[in-house]
Amino acid sequence: MDLTRHTFRAAAACATALLIGGCGGGGAASAPATATQHLESVTVEPSRTPVERKLDGVIEAVNQGTVAAQTSGRVAAVLYDVNDFVPAGAVIVQLRSTEQKAGLLQAEAALREATAREAEIQTRYQRIADMYERKVVPKATLDETGANRDAAVARLSAARAAVDSAREGVAYTEVRAPYAGVVTKRLVQVGETVSPGTPLMSGLSLQYLRVTVDVPQSIVDQVRRIKKAAVYVEGRRIEATRVTVFMEGSSPSNTFRARLDLPENATDLYPGMFVKAGFVVGESDRLLVPASTLVERSEVTAVYVLDAQGRTSLRQVRIGDRFGDAVEILAGLAPGERVARDPLAAMKALKPVSVASESGS
Repeated sequence: MDLTRHTFRAAAACATALLIGGCGGGGAASAPATATQHLESVTVEPSRTPVERKLDGVIEAVNQGTVAAQTSGRVAAVLYDVNDFVPAGAVIVQLRSTEQKAGLLQAEAALREATAREAEIQTRYQRIADMYERKVVPKATLDETGANRDAAVARLSAARAAVDSAREGVAYTEVRAPYAGVVTKRLVQVGETVSPGTPLMSGLSLQYLRVTVDVPQSIVDQVRRIKKAAVYVEGRRIEATRVTVFMEGSSPSNTFRARLDLPENATDLYPGMFVKAGFVVGESDRLLVPASTLVERSEVTAVYVLDAQGRTSLRQVRIGDRFGDAVEILAGLAPGERVARDPLAAMKALKPVSVASESGS
């Protein structure tokens, strides 16, 4: 019985010293205040920070869509599947190209013929023109030859256009990714026959993301005027690079759709995720401390506070939002107080707590 009481008291004393004494929400630590010299500190002063209104939003990809066939043919190969990453310009679906290649061969043959006929008629026109200068042939012969020359030039241009079209048709048999992204849907199988407009594959790019939010009418004027916002996800604060507020509102809910563009290649964010979007609607004074001054142990957050005599004590605080490298203090500190800049150095400066052994009774 005495041994159990002694163990309990020792454990309670150690927990009080290492964590925070008192349940008053912001009381000083029960560890003895110790005079510390040469300990760097930062003074807590109110800072002008933005006031945000947080709303629910959904992440979506800026570049997303479905690739469709641009020519007829049978699917010869599907080179990517769902969740595969596709580089920009990579071939994702191949169609049989027998007809398209045959059409290209015909167009190239027609081009060679048109080129030869155009060269021949150009030579003939020069000869007739020289003869006309010498008054050997009449003007009608020169005009006829000139018309034939113009027709040959037109046929050559048409043949070149036909070759370009045939080459494009062959290129359509290799369906390529318009941008780098991830496949979300595979809509065809090998052996299927497709025609122009048939959906083949859907995908999206994770390089550029944005958040869509419904903004209440009560704050839409401030949001549209300030155009500053941030996205909160898993303890991170990500500044939006651009805020766009639609001019037309939704009648049933009296809200306005807003889009927040995120920085390029934002990590650990995926389309469809729900996040909190904070829209700046004004400014207010807040107590901020560097995030590096915080001590987090289990569910307790604290800072080392220095009094006027330079003594250090551990104090529990309640934190709010992050603003860059600073954290808002909601309770536990007052303006003008000093906190240790280096928690590790402050902890070493404190004297260790010793627990006196009780004699059994």
